[in-house]
Parts: sequence; structure tokens; C-alpha cells
Amino acid sequence: MTPRDFVGRIGFYVLIGLVTAFFALPMLWLVGTPFDEQPGLALSVPDPTLGNFSELLDNRFALPSLLNSVLLALGTAVLVVAFAATAAYSLSRVRIPGRDVLLYLLLLLSSIVTGTAAMVPIFLLMFELGLIDSRVGVVLVLSGGLLPAAIFILKDFMDSVPKSYEESARVFGASAFQILRDVVVPVIRPGLATIAVWTIVNVWGNFLVPFILLRDADKQPAAVLMRTFYTEGGAPNLALISTFSLLFSIPVVVMYLFVNRKYGFRFYGGIKS
Repeated sequence: MTPRDFVGRIGFYVLIGLVTAFFALPMLWLVGTPFDEQPGLALSVPDPTLGNFSELLDNRFALPSLLNSVLLALGTAVLVVAFAATAAYSLSRVRIPGRDVLLYLLLLLSSIVTGTAAMVPIFLLMFELGLIDSRVGVVLVLSGGLLPAAIFILKDFMDSVPKSYEESARVFGASAFQILRDVVVPVIRPGLATIAVWTIVNVWGNFLVPFILLRDADKQPAAVLMRTFYTEGGAPNLALISTFSLLFSIPVVVMYLFVNRKYGFRFYGGIKS
């Protein structure tokens, strides 16, 4: 190894170390600060205590808000996965004039017309439907915003399923729904898992939609409740914010580890026997 190569390798390792520290330090702060009796913005060895958790549990909205987040995330994930799978299967198997243009327009419009830009007409629509302060209304709005990208992604998975599988099922008298359920879905399970995780993560951290559509504090999710941990002057309560942030992060991390262990986010699956 030449001196130049040696210096280059050392520089590479230093760069990797700096990048790792850049991402690791906030995580260490998040893990350590909830157990610190006097939390601060600086990373330090905590003075061990469980008082922050006790103080958080005294807030009657804390744990219910996590349950609300779970309900909104799971409800949206079910709708997005179900409708995206059926729509992507139809677009993959049926030759529709302008199909590819339609897909790109859906993806483009879902990127341009974001939740912020569309909240006024969305609010008026939910008001006319009587879905203000309703979890169902929030789920429908979030599902509509995520569906175009989910359809676009799942169509590639659908295209990868050999049509010979479906033809064999038809020979044995399987209906279109049975083919989708028993042949196509098992093959694209990693894609469905990816879409489900992506949907839950997007809903889990969404603040704007539930903040505008939900009026009852008992129905608001954790992402909205987080704003109450600031004083009227804007000063953060670091003890509550760090503790609640840790609890807020655990479900998503556990879900990701479970799905990654089960499917590995691989781009292939298997035929159900």
C-alpha cells in the first residue's frame, strides 16, 4: 500500500466516523435524557431517575395519544395497502390507453399538491361530509394523500409476477379475487410490507392533518400532543419532550425490526401452497 492510499483510507475512516457520530449523538441524547434528573440540550452522563416517566404519566393525554396514533396509522395502512394492491394489479394486467401517463400524473400531483397546499379545500370537504373531529376523516385524508405513490410503487411489484402463475390458477377454476389473494399477494408480500411500513411512518409523524381536523384533545395523536410540552413563551420542557419522544419512537422501531426480520424487505416472495 502506497502512502497516498494509506492517507486516503485514513481520511475515509475519519469521514465515516464523523458521519456516524453526527447521527449517533442525537440518538444517545434521546436514550439518555429521559433518565436524567436535570436534562439539558448537551449530551452528558445522566443523573439516574424515573421521575420523568412518572411526570409524563400524570398527563392524562399522554398514553391515549399514543393509542390514537396507533389507530390512525393502522387504519390508514389497511386502506392504503388494500386499495393500492387492487389498483396496482388492475393497472398492471389491464391495458388502458394512457396508463403510464396516468401513473406519472398521479405521482406528480401527489408530490405537488401537498397536505399544506390542499388543507383549505380538504377542510371544507370534511366539513361538508360531517367528518370534522372524526378519526375516520383523518384516515381518509391521509389515505388519499399516500395512495398515488403507493400504487406507483406496487405496480412494479405486480409487473414482476409471472403471468404463468395466474394462468395456472385459472386452469383450476380460480376466480380473479382468488388469484389476487392466493397467488399474487404471497409473491408481493415484501412490497406490501414495505408500503405498510412506509404508510405507518408517514402517518405516525404527521402533525398538520390531525391538528386541523381533530378538535377533541382525547382524539389527538402523539405528534399533536407534543406541542403541549412547551410553555406559552416557547420554552421546551426537556424532561417531558425527551421522555415522550422515546416512547413515541419505540413502536416504529419495533415494527421495523419485526417486518425486517420476517420479510427482510426483499424484492421477492413465494407462492402459497
